[in-house]
Amino acid sequence: MAEDRLAPVFVISVAAELAEMHPQTLRQYDRLGLVSPSRQRGKQRRYSQRDVDLLREVQRLSKDGVSLEGIRRILELENQVAALQSRVSELSRELDATRAGRRGSPMARVFAAGVAGEVVTLSRGQRPRGRSQAVVLWRPQQ
Repeated sequence: MAEDRLAPVFVISVAAELAEMHPQTLRQYDRLGLVSPSRQRGKQRRYSQRDVDLLREVQRLSKDGVSLEGIRRILELENQVAALQSRVSELSRELDATRAGRRGSPMARVFAAGVAGEVVTLSRGQRPRGRSQAVVLWRPQQ
């Protein structure tokens, strides 16, 4: 039901009432980029449940004495953290799938890191070409 929370269904007066704020405050937060509601025909703002929750969080932080610029930065950092957590999960799943596919495989991959930082895939037993100062990393089979 996460999609329901993202559906832009509330007009500004309803969203303001749900967030216990004045509609003008919602307009100000929109101008500052703290909350970005969807726009319908005629540029009418439409807020989702997620937007209302965010407005409540902005209000809580404001009551705790955090400036609007501080709130904007906090929200920005929270979004970055969420994006990074999502990327880590994605990479972990990819790594698990790669490891699962290689179990028992005699052709495990070996990587070399060159002087310029490039990464080169090598076959087992293969050496980097030329007189590079490459470092070869591998994990012994268990």
